[in-house]
Amino acid sequence: MRLPNKKVINGWAMYDWANSVYNLVITTTFFPIYFIAVTTTPEKGDIVSFLGWEIKNSVLFDYALSFAYLLIGLCLPILSSIADTRGNKKNFLRFFCYLGAISCTALYFFEHNATFAVIAFILATIGYCGGLVFYNSYLPEIAPVELRDRVSARGYSFGYIGSVLLQLAGFGLVLAAPALHMDASMPVRLTFLMVGLWWAGFAQITFKRLPASPPAVEKHFGGVFTEGFQELKKVYAQVRVMPVLKRFLRGFFFYSMGVQTVMMVASIFGAKELALPQEQLIGCVVAIQLVAILGAWGMARLSERYGNFPILIITVLLWIGVCINAYFIKTANEFYILAVLVGLVMGGIQSLSRSTYAKLIPETRDTASFFSYYDVTEKFAIAIGVFSFGWIEHLSGSMRNSVLALIVFFSIGLLWLFAALRKQRRLADGKTQATAYEATHH
Repeated sequence: MRLPNKKVINGWAMYDWANSVYNLVITTTFFPIYFIAVTTTPEKGDIVSFLGWEIKNSVLFDYALSFAYLLIGLCLPILSSIADTRGNKKNFLRFFCYLGAISCTALYFFEHNATFAVIAFILATIGYCGGLVFYNSYLPEIAPVELRDRVSARGYSFGYIGSVLLQLAGFGLVLAAPALHMDASMPVRLTFLMVGLWWAGFAQITFKRLPASPPAVEKHFGGVFTEGFQELKKVYAQVRVMPVLKRFLRGFFFYSMGVQTVMMVASIFGAKELALPQEQLIGCVVAIQLVAILGAWGMARLSERYGNFPILIITVLLWIGVCINAYFIKTANEFYILAVLVGLVMGGIQSLSRSTYAKLIPETRDTASFFSYYDVTEKFAIAIGVFSFGWIEHLSGSMRNSVLALIVFFSIGLLWLFAALRKQRRLADGKTQATAYEATHH
């Protein structure tokens, strides 16, 4: 089946190409590895001072991420409702894009000041996840229901490819540093600068090609916040009476705690628990991204044949297996093998989750408000998941113990996915019986 509006769809997918460099370079590889290296000293070890607080550097990283996601999760519902009522979600997407890109470039100046780095990192995270709700909300506008799995996978594939290209450029700078007479920090700091420029630059394609969204409210009778809260209330009333959607969101909430946490702490886990060198970690994450492209496309094809919920259930079971193995791994080779499996299930579950939600929501102009429920669910899940990971490490002294909590999160999410699948099948059977009854009585 051919894609309609291919220019618009590719323009939409280019935002994944643009902003995924943050997720890979800033959250997953260069920044956490560099942050741990810079803030580990012979005098204090891995203890760092932040606003007068003495704390482990890896725990501070987890808490900073958790705070950023919690803050944006609280703000997004009303912002998305305002965007729907005024039809200006592209402007919100621009704002968060530039906030994130500028904050990434600011990390170029991070050499020793941990407080400055953490604040810039938090702002970059807010820019990244704040823009996603408005970006994701275009999916049901540009793609028909039967193609949403495939279009969602295209977006993630663009993101993985783009982020890998910039990652390789940064990796090349690291390897060429001695020949270029750079000090050890300069290649990494230049990579932070490139992330901001890449993000803001390629996003211009998206801003040019995406259509303007019609406002959900034709005549305005109140201020932006008044209408925003009314819009939020209206969408919430619709979500409450959609049993499959509710069950899916609950499952998504719990398994996202696990998925996103693994993605964000994987490189720190390899550095601290297995003492893997920086070059090997970066190469490993590049491999994960490449494998994730196959995962996203493969899951999209399988879901078209077998349905979204069965494939999501299988994927969550694989994630549980990943976490069990992560608790026991001891060697670098075991870490690399596990990383390949993470890549396969990472691309698939992210892409399929987004398209599943896009299929379950009704036809509506309130796409940003509906997707705020999806994105806020994910943001709170990340905040709780990453905080739990850091808190358990803080209490126990080992990141391996934190992995056990992720197994619990995935298991609860799995139960809710089974509940959503059962409810969907019951509703389908009920419609079939009703149709048969009508056919025999007319």
